[in-house]
Amino acid sequence: MALNLFGRKKKDEKVVTELPVSAIVPNRFQPRKVFQEDAIKELAATISDHGLLQPIVVREYEHGHYEIIAGERRFRAVTTQLNWEKIPAIVTTMADDESAAMAIIENLQRAQLSPVEEARAYNDLMTQNAMTQANLARRIGKSQSFVANKLRLLKLSAPVQTAIMNGVISERHGRELLRLDPEQQTAMLERIALEGLTVKDTARIVQEIVDPEAAAAEQATPAPAPEATPEPEAKAAPAKPKPRKRRALNHDSRIALNTIKKSLKLVKDSGMKVKEREEDDGDVYRVIIEIPKK
Repeated sequence: MALNLFGRKKKDEKVVTELPVSAIVPNRFQPRKVFQEDAIKELAATISDHGLLQPIVVREYEHGHYEIIAGERRFRAVTTQLNWEKIPAIVTTMADDESAAMAIIENLQRAQLSPVEEARAYNDLMTQNAMTQANLARRIGKSQSFVANKLRLLKLSAPVQTAIMNGVISERHGRELLRLDPEQQTAMLERIALEGLTVKDTARIVQEIVDPEAAAAEQATPAPAPEATPEPEAKAAPAKPKPRKRRALNHDSRIALNTIKKSLKLVKDSGMKVKEREEDDGDVYRVIIEIPKK
């Protein structure tokens, strides 16, 4: 007999049988919400070349009908890409809560979940098994702070969570956005995508939104001047003209410039030969565009 994660005993069944794919459904408790099509195609190619080396694991939830416990990616590969009518499977007996736990644990062990999917999986495990963060952390071999930080991602707005799952922004971007309300999070998500903001850029802008006075004061604080090196007394150095001070683009100007560049790219992609050049004239950033008349 073997013990699962939560201490319940289950019968160790290793008999492999071939089941019709039409009688199998995905796990209702599958934590993975995004399946990369390219990865499924690669897996299908491997299975086509070498066969299915590891059968899927299913449970019979009613007579002649089965639910996947482990191996949904393999199931998708052979059904959507290879058009198999039957698939090797191990049929086991398992209750709903055990099926949910096994689906989550299998994905966590294979490191196939996005940070948001992982957070949702932890939350589901805690809810279904009445577990505290400390108890869950001990069970999965992580620190409580690790679990708590993952669960905080669930406080992000739905668009931001979806962006993390799809790889549009990173988990670190998401953690910076936690300081904003849902509407601000969505607005910042658009800026990150449009301007290609780094995590550092995002953190700075979020700080300006949350505490504009402190951010303005920090920007206004002059940097300490370097110590002057005394000139030799024998010969005075000729005075040099002071270089013109160039100002960095502010956020609105940067958005405007990026919008112009994206529009130019669309024009160029249409086949029109457009010339452009950029000039930084201190207080003005100039974009010169030449469009042919013919």
